[in-house]
Amino acid sequence: MQLRVWRFLDGNRAHEKQSAALVCGLRKSFAGQVQSFDIPAGLTPSRILLGRMEELEQLPKPDFLIGTGRKSRLPMLAARRRFGGRAISINRPQLPFSWFDYAIVPEHDRPPPLENVILSQGALTEPLPENSPQAGRGLVLLGGPSKHYAWDIRAISEQIEPLLNQPIEWQITDSRRTPEGTLDALSGERINLVDWRTCAPGWVQEQMALAGQIWVSEDSVSMLFESLQSRARVGVIRVPGRGKSNKVRAAVQRLIDQDIVSEHLGEVLAQPQRQPLDQYLLCARALLRRCGLPLN
Repeated sequence: MQLRVWRFLDGNRAHEKQSAALVCGLRKSFAGQVQSFDIPAGLTPSRILLGRMEELEQLPKPDFLIGTGRKSRLPMLAARRRFGGRAISINRPQLPFSWFDYAIVPEHDRPPPLENVILSQGALTEPLPENSPQAGRGLVLLGGPSKHYAWDIRAISEQIEPLLNQPIEWQITDSRRTPEGTLDALSGERINLVDWRTCAPGWVQEQMALAGQIWVSEDSVSMLFESLQSRARVGVIRVPGRGKSNKVRAAVQRLIDQDIVSEHLGEVLAQPQRQPLDQYLLCARALLRRCGLPLN
């Protein structure tokens, strides 16, 4: 038995990682073979509906059409109309939910309680490399200011300082959003400061899989949920928010309330060994179950 998936790309690496994670979950969960075909970004709905589309016509007819991001939505819906299959939006579609067969949406986006909505706890992330975490390794991941958060280098440095007093070799890395000077404000004997520009593809995921502790600035909710795909103990570095209504902070607070992460070092050290969050797998199984397709 085969399940054929058309995965619509939009040129955004973060979006494409989420759809790749769902395909990975389908491969692990479906009682049969999963074939996945990447549909390149840039195909317009009118061309898909009205033009000669040899690159699509030569593919097996899809069972699932999956897309993440605004630029994937209309091409995916046009392809469903012409070639059939079920259209699955990952994240809130910014179009009527009724236009899609299913939507997989993070809880913090507060989707309506519709029959075709599957809730995820955070963004879907692929499984990390199969490495055993090492107690003597630590990883700090820093984001930066956004529409939900400001940035305070001094306050962040004060939160990181107690972490560095542990007998741990720390890797501290920034990201595209991190203001200049943030890494310069950090120092210590057992610290390796890593500029994001120097990181090879997959480096962060490898470090996550090896770390015994991971600390993430709370503005980086996608990195926080990716950290929960590891077996490490995970902590949150607090960042000043903008305004009273902050759906990202609410998502982080829920993880704290559930004792999954903490902002306090003592509580992080007391965390029991845990299993990866595996939202990509849970959502894939929920999708197959709702479609009446067999699970392995």
